[in-house]
Amino acid sequence: MELDTLRDANFKLLDDAVKDWSALVKNLETLKKDAEDNLAKVAYKAQWAGKNAKVSTEFIRKTAGEFTDAHTQADSIYKILSDTAGELKGYHRQLVEAIDGGRKKGLRVLGYEGGFTVTTDVPPEARSKMDQDNKADITALRDEIQRILNKATESDNSAKTVLRAIADQSKLGFADASYKDRDSAAKAIADAEAMAKLAKRDPHDVTNTELATLNSALVKYKDDPLFAEKFATSVGPKGLLTFWAGIADPYQATYDPTRGDEAKQLQKNLGITIGRATLSDSSAMTTWKSSMLELGENQLEIDDASNPTGFAVMSNLIRFGDYDDQFLNDYGNRLVAYDKQLNGEGINLWMNNANQGDLNFWGYKNDRGRDPMTGFLEALGHNPDASTEFFASPDVTLDPSDKKFEVNEHLKYLTQERVWVSDATLQGDDDYVAGRNSLGHALESATTGFAYDTDIKDIIAAGGGHRTADTAAVMEQVSYTYGSENGPKMLHDQPELADSLGKMAGAYIDDIDHSLSGVGNHVLDEKTFPPQYKGRANFTETGAINFLSVLGQDEKSHAAVTAAQHLYTLSALDAHPPTNDDNIGRAHDALVTGAEARGILDNSRVGQAEATYKGDAEEANKSLGRSADWVKLGAGAVVAGGIAAIPLPGSTAAALVIAPVAADTVGDAVNTFIGHGIDHAVDGKEQKPAEKAQLTSSEFYGKGADQLGSAYAAYIGENEKVNKTADSGDWNQDIENAYYGVGSHESEYRGRAPYED
Repeated sequence: MELDTLRDANFKLLDDAVKDWSALVKNLETLKKDAEDNLAKVAYKAQWAGKNAKVSTEFIRKTAGEFTDAHTQADSIYKILSDTAGELKGYHRQLVEAIDGGRKKGLRVLGYEGGFTVTTDVPPEARSKMDQDNKADITALRDEIQRILNKATESDNSAKTVLRAIADQSKLGFADASYKDRDSAAKAIADAEAMAKLAKRDPHDVTNTELATLNSALVKYKDDPLFAEKFATSVGPKGLLTFWAGIADPYQATYDPTRGDEAKQLQKNLGITIGRATLSDSSAMTTWKSSMLELGENQLEIDDASNPTGFAVMSNLIRFGDYDDQFLNDYGNRLVAYDKQLNGEGINLWMNNANQGDLNFWGYKNDRGRDPMTGFLEALGHNPDASTEFFASPDVTLDPSDKKFEVNEHLKYLTQERVWVSDATLQGDDDYVAGRNSLGHALESATTGFAYDTDIKDIIAAGGGHRTADTAAVMEQVSYTYGSENGPKMLHDQPELADSLGKMAGAYIDDIDHSLSGVGNHVLDEKTFPPQYKGRANFTETGAINFLSVLGQDEKSHAAVTAAQHLYTLSALDAHPPTNDDNIGRAHDALVTGAEARGILDNSRVGQAEATYKGDAEEANKSLGRSADWVKLGAGAVVAGGIAAIPLPGSTAAALVIAPVAADTVGDAVNTFIGHGIDHAVDGKEQKPAEKAQLTSSEFYGKGADQLGSAYAAYIGENEKVNKTADSGDWNQDIENAYYGVGSHESEYRGRAPYED
């Protein structure tokens, strides 16, 4: 900034701009609230039909979100302009005071294009001598003015850099970059440049201390859009991959535990930072994403990590973080297309003795990170919208009963065609395939709308379920695939997916019950099983029976679905208290349909135990004993916002069955289950230790019927009217027939036959 520019500055235009932006922020805050409370909420409640059920609501959701981003961006710009105006006024005042102070000492400041000069204020013929005599004062004033001009220039340039960076975040619409002042935004950019400089060095020369510094910065700025974009674009796509491959190389980390610990955290922190960067629409980041995709199939031409491909490295970074949906889908499309060319029986492209490029530090014993499909699917597991899009139905208007119903090509390839190979270390489990577990995670997020490991607190904060017509369409495909004739073999060959499939079915238990509630596919009970979102899943009666019969075969999936089913039935009883005839009728229907679903699951569990253990009654009984213990899933369940979060046994706190509930508020029936009082039949307190793990099929069914009976008895209680209605309507027989599948229903209840070797 030149001297005359600052000395003669007129700040009126800048003050007017600050004032205008302040008013705009207030107006946008009002518009944001209107968009959230009126536009979005009304749209969600509207009864859209056909394609509008998807297109209109999604468009309105994004439009409402733009008002929020517009307010955020305007607020940041206002703060930056306000800070800059205040600083420039301050530097203007300092400059004027410095010049006036010099004048009092007989010094004169002259500005010219490109600089300024300080001399004594005397006629030209005496100036040379006087300048020499006043050299110290002249130098001091010159340095003071230069310092002021440097600071003003820094302030002005910093504002320009930050404002341009914020504006570049989004080509269309508005960015969500939020900063409390200009300096914090400027520091984020400066720190990103410093960290990028470190990451561009030879990874072999980076010390553990420097890795720790990098990790600290990435954690500090994990949600900062300007830091993320500047870091990513400064390091560059190939630079990023080369750096991580060099840091992760086992020959670097194996002999230094400290370095291994830092590298493990760096993998996660890099993934989160790069993910945040991909959300930017700047031209630099658009080029970055395109270049990263081009690197996928190519080897990096480096000595580290067995000279890996771009896919092999990047897939281990995208395991963590929130990524741009389109980038993830473009990445996945390329990866799958490339994988299809080379996947098959025989030598595996990714897992072979020549490839010692261990690039993953998380769950390392069973997942060395050599298969890029694993990391990519983990990324989908953390990015629900991208996952739903990746497994999108070819036609959301078709249900599984339609002859034209098709399964997404990605889903078909990954579940039925791809040859999966274990990537375990010598200390790991050779029978375990981490990639299939990650596939389950991806499908969980695609069908539920939540990241597979979302914490219960975040689920409650989000306000309940995230299911949509699109997630339901993915769920229909999953049910169709695993409920098919080949379903039992698929589940047996893919045991890593069992818990995920159970969680997915649990998340749609209301729609499954709805599909079971009619006669065939007709007269479905919308009153007892109302839709909780638009475009609910339609499994069809046969499809629901087949899917449940396959899930019942595995202990994990049986437990997850049974717990969700029982809790949903109890919530339906709470939703329809015995206060009128309509409620009593719906409670009956909920009990009968719940008994039918439970009967399918239990019949399948018994059949599979018998087929698996082939006459070994003791082992079969132990298996059934474990399955009868599913009721303990109720302990620790949390109900809020129309959903229940049920913790899976032996898993981390994040391993939850996110199941819908029918009642707006938790009633006695659900509270009793959560409090572990609804059923004492399998409670360890009432069993001898030797009996706990053993259960004959007859006892297993007996306990199932007893649990249903407990719910039934709790509902009718001492209510004379309900007792009479139940007696005259023969509720006892209805529930038992539904559970045991007697008479004309018996063949339907079998569903798919158990898997046999």
